[in-house]
Amino acid sequence: MELQLWDVTGPRIPHREQHCEQHLVNNRRAHRSLNHSRTWGLDEAGSSDGYAIFLIVSQELESASRRIAELREKLEFHNYRYYVLDAPEIEDQEYDRLFQELLRLEKEYPELATPDSPTQRVGAEPQERFQKVEHAAPMLSLANAFDEAGLKAFHKRISGWLSAEAVEYVAEPKIDGLAVALTYRDGVLTRGATRGNGTVGEDVTANLKTIRSIPLRLRRERVPALVEVRGEAYLPLSAFERFNEEREVSGEALFANPRNAAAGALRQLDPRVTATRPLAFFGYAIGYLEGLAGEEPATQVEVLELLKNWGLPVNPAFEHHPSIETVLESCQTWEKKRDSLDYEIDGIVVKVNRLDFQERLGTVGRDPRWAVAFKFPGRTATTKLLEIRLNVGRTGALNPYAVLEPVEVGGVTIRTATLHNEDDIRRKDIRAGDWVIIKRAGDVIPQVVGPVPARRDGSEVPFEYPGQCPVCQAPVVREEGDAMAYCLNRSCPAQRLEALKHFVSQGALDIRGLGPQTLEKLVEAELVKSPADLFKLTRDQLLTLEGFKEKSVDNLIESFEAAKQQPMQRVVFALGIRHVGETVARLLTQHFRTIDALMAADIEAVSGIQGIGPEIASSVVHYFESDDNRKLIEELRAAGLALEIRSTEEPDAGESVLTGKAFVITGTLPTLSRKEATEFIVSRGGLVRSSVSSNTDYLLAGADAGSKLAKAQALGIQILSEEELFELAGES
Repeated sequence: MELQLWDVTGPRIPHREQHCEQHLVNNRRAHRSLNHSRTWGLDEAGSSDGYAIFLIVSQELESASRRIAELREKLEFHNYRYYVLDAPEIEDQEYDRLFQELLRLEKEYPELATPDSPTQRVGAEPQERFQKVEHAAPMLSLANAFDEAGLKAFHKRISGWLSAEAVEYVAEPKIDGLAVALTYRDGVLTRGATRGNGTVGEDVTANLKTIRSIPLRLRRERVPALVEVRGEAYLPLSAFERFNEEREVSGEALFANPRNAAAGALRQLDPRVTATRPLAFFGYAIGYLEGLAGEEPATQVEVLELLKNWGLPVNPAFEHHPSIETVLESCQTWEKKRDSLDYEIDGIVVKVNRLDFQERLGTVGRDPRWAVAFKFPGRTATTKLLEIRLNVGRTGALNPYAVLEPVEVGGVTIRTATLHNEDDIRRKDIRAGDWVIIKRAGDVIPQVVGPVPARRDGSEVPFEYPGQCPVCQAPVVREEGDAMAYCLNRSCPAQRLEALKHFVSQGALDIRGLGPQTLEKLVEAELVKSPADLFKLTRDQLLTLEGFKEKSVDNLIESFEAAKQQPMQRVVFALGIRHVGETVARLLTQHFRTIDALMAADIEAVSGIQGIGPEIASSVVHYFESDDNRKLIEELRAAGLALEIRSTEEPDAGESVLTGKAFVITGTLPTLSRKEATEFIVSRGGLVRSSVSSNTDYLLAGADAGSKLAKAQALGIQILSEEELFELAGES
């Protein structure tokens, strides 16, 4: 709507009266905010009050419009600095403050909301299904080369077709993610689609908008009238590990690898769920370009530079090579140092650099002649699956896993591996007694890829979920749409024991001296049935248990007292609410600040927190509806645990020399875990970042420090040992 300021002292003009009256009707909210009590429109006497009101409303809208535009520009700039350049200029709290102000203004003035606003990254409503979309140009697949001979044969074909000996190449790490296409019209992101079959994909625009490194509006003044950017959506390894840890704590099935997690995120019908998975993006090609005469790129290097200039992230590891020999050297180098990257790669994509050469070479079938994927050898092994067992988790989930004949994969001896769930076992047709292929998914989690049917001898046994819990014999139920089967007995000893293990674990209350065997003894002796019982244990009771000496008992009593000083967010995490990991526990605590406010919240209030979706919100509310769980909260309150944010959790950071300093942690420290080091720094006013940039003040480095150390040294960043950190904080 175009806003106009009219001279209210001038003559009355009928069509302006009508426009003014309609505008007032359309802006009741803004009008009410001015505390006017008069009726809508102009009065019967024909006074200019209506114009005066319209003038005030228009001025307020114009002011809001200017501020909204300013906030959007700032937020997108800081998104670019943080997610693309890895060089943030403001702290997270300041970003959140600007974001909340924009959110409030757009809610107050809905007519000023636009699709390219930063608030639209997580605000879309769930979809019923994905629409099919046709790509402007086919998204091709790649032929493979598996060794030096294959790569040189590719070069020989290229040279023959071009009748040229000198051909330059660009080599880019082949990320194991999902190919997507982003369409920008006049610089604004209007559509995002999956690759699909290469010709037709699915419209996942709302989900792709949640990826912070994808700009909603291209940078630079001159942008093309229409462009389709090709790239890869992926989940960084560090984020994947945290995500799977939280799923394991919540009793959910683990993802086999980052690619599966990314695929699952992009195919969520609810974008708010996608937003909880920290996906990233690298652009690598332009599929279609219109309206940029005179600035069209001529080479693949120029394509990547142009994408960077538009604000799109490109893989910084890409390399320009003058010959196929240097390409081969690069492929061999990256195969050795692939573990230094924070994303999975399964090879190197090699492309002819000149775009006119690419056009001349064309395609054969669905593969471009001008590109090839040099594939790295897989990290797999074959072994015998001896038995399929079930582990009963703290939420009652029956988690299947494989017991294997020990086998070495990637330098690690594997004896057990995840099988995810019943559907996964049936889909792969995995049977006890099978010879199976084992892979370290993400080079971390052992996974059964599948059986080797040719080696079957008929003795293999198909897996069947039992109808009863293997521990307590209670009924097992699998609800429709749920991937897991559950034991329904909340008093199941296995569930109680797993809940206790979680409660005392390092990420939760961190009660030292309470290992699994000790907890089992306490449960068997019927001294502990719920987490609150731990704080009722007496010295005399503990001394009656086998293996408990006075010193160990005294240490355990001290650990109980120390646990009472843990912050509220750890208590919330320790409760073991389904779907609530450490990150969600922190979000809940920061928002509600007391356990009573959290217990009183409804689904709408919980799901209104940025980063928390409806499924998590429903789980949280359902947990506190239970009388048993409310009783546990009261028992923990009586024991003296922190059920509100204490003033000591918000220290005066001005007293510390660490205040405002940005740290990155790498390697293994002598005495502190990664979590403990982070807490030490943050509690003294410092900031902990995940990656090294020019804005990093210190790198805290331990043994086996990797690529972060090299990058910090190259940037001239001060390197600290653990001891030097203590000295810097004045606590050596």
